[in-house]
Amino acid sequence: MARNKNRTSQEVNAGSMADIAFLLLIFFLVTTTIASDKGILNVLPPKQDPNIPPPEVPLNERNIFKILINSNDQLLVEGDYLDNTDQLSDDIKAFILNFGAPTPEAMELLNSLPQSLKAQVNRDAASSDHPMSGGAVVSLKTDRGTSYETYLEVLDQVKKAYFEIYAERVGITAEQYRALSGKTPAEKELQDRGKEGIPMAISIAEPDKTGGN
Repeated sequence: MARNKNRTSQEVNAGSMADIAFLLLIFFLVTTTIASDKGILNVLPPKQDPNIPPPEVPLNERNIFKILINSNDQLLVEGDYLDNTDQLSDDIKAFILNFGAPTPEAMELLNSLPQSLKAQVNRDAASSDHPMSGGAVVSLKTDRGTSYETYLEVLDQVKKAYFEIYAERVGITAEQYRALSGKTPAEKELQDRGKEGIPMAISIAEPDKTGGN
């Protein structure tokens, strides 16, 4: 009797492959860490009502420390060209602590400063009146072609001047003051005491359109 030569073909059961692939996808989504760019931590002012013009705040020219960065990343600080930012924070610190024409409230602030900061007060009548609101403003203006790296470098020097003052008021280093998160009452107290009466008055103007694309 002849054998039956028709054999059943062997097939691979691929029904569970989709489930395995789906489980692997979930595994990688759960375990993969995605880096996030936090950007610059600046607190922006609330959006202005277009029907209400912004209030005009009169400021004397001597109360504005002007920093300009052109499209070639060159610095013009108070009318003078700077090749680097090495002395920028010290110049800004001297501007903030000038007390050229202090109000009675500003005199109280001056008298409350530690001796190390009082020794840095210049009392130059041609410079800022005092570090309280409206008495000393650091103006930073860039160009459309200014590099992001230079802008951040200059902004960091401006903030460094303030952080050094705040830290010296509470008896810690500038690095320690920067590291304060304010999440605990003790850290919040240090932050508030450091900047009391000396707000971080930084004006960042809209870039000019003379450089770049």
